[in-house]
Amino acid sequence: MNIHESGEDYLESILMLKQRLGQVRSIDIVNDLGYTKPSISIAMKRLRENGFIEMDGEGFISLTETGRTIAEKVYSRHRLLTGFLVSLGVSEETAAADACKVEHDLSDETFERIKAYMQAQQPK
Repeated sequence: MNIHESGEDYLESILMLKQRLGQVRSIDIVNDLGYTKPSISIAMKRLRENGFIEMDGEGFISLTETGRTIAEKVYSRHRLLTGFLVSLGVSEETAAADACKVEHDLSDETFERIKAYMQAQQPK
């Protein structure tokens, strides 16, 4: 399953919007990410062609099983990395922005070590 960082961002956005709004259309992604309608339209077409999303006759977007797996992985990384940075004293806004930058490129090994560290810091 080969997907670019931007595709992961779109899938993550769809997942978060679905949780927040219940249903997702392209315009919701435009508003969430701040990209143009044509850019989102092209991206959704590619994601649909590659089997990551489905779109019904009314334009509602849903994640396929493969798309959901990717979106949940990226979103999980984002949340954990944001929490890690906040625990270091970084503001919530900066931590979220920085987490978004590294969530795609961080090795699994490094991510797992940060995850283990954060779990060890949790009160028992």
